[in-house]
Amino acid sequence: MDSLFDALSVEVSAAGVRAVHLAGPPPADAGGGAGDPAGGRPAEDTLRRETIRQLREYLQGRRWSFDLPLDLGTATPFRTRVLDELRNIPFGETASYGEIGRRIGSGSPRAVGQAVGWNPLPIIIPCHRVVTTAGRLGGFSAGLPRKVALLRLEGIPVSGETFSSRIGS
Repeated sequence: MDSLFDALSVEVSAAGVRAVHLAGPPPADAGGGAGDPAGGRPAEDTLRRETIRQLREYLQGRRWSFDLPLDLGTATPFRTRVLDELRNIPFGETASYGEIGRRIGSGSPRAVGQAVGWNPLPIIIPCHRVVTTAGRLGGFSAGLPRKVALLRLEGIPVSGETFSSRIGS
């Protein structure tokens, strides 16, 4: 895996994958990180291993989508609609916050941006594919170098690693 993703860890529950932490281990009270020794329930340990396997395949350029149960039990109905729409952005393509808002019937790119920023499952729910209407990077909870790396992995050219950097050739 790229060194930007060496600290990747995941949290799982009986319902599914609950969180992906790209920038380090989960909070101390969350438990369930990828580096934790097996001590959970066998089904959860299996899901954790499968999630890490699929994430590694993606980061190695051998996977374009994920087949995992997800646990979005703490998401509001609005956040759920936004995250569901993010899952419809194809590998190698982007959509703007405004486009996502129009698709779900919300005219507020800012509200969409807040929901995208809340996403507990980056990569699996591809929030890195969301950019500004002007084709600029915007933000990313795990840092812009990781967003740029993910976009480039998917063949999307990016001109830099700042909020205002542009995507496209």
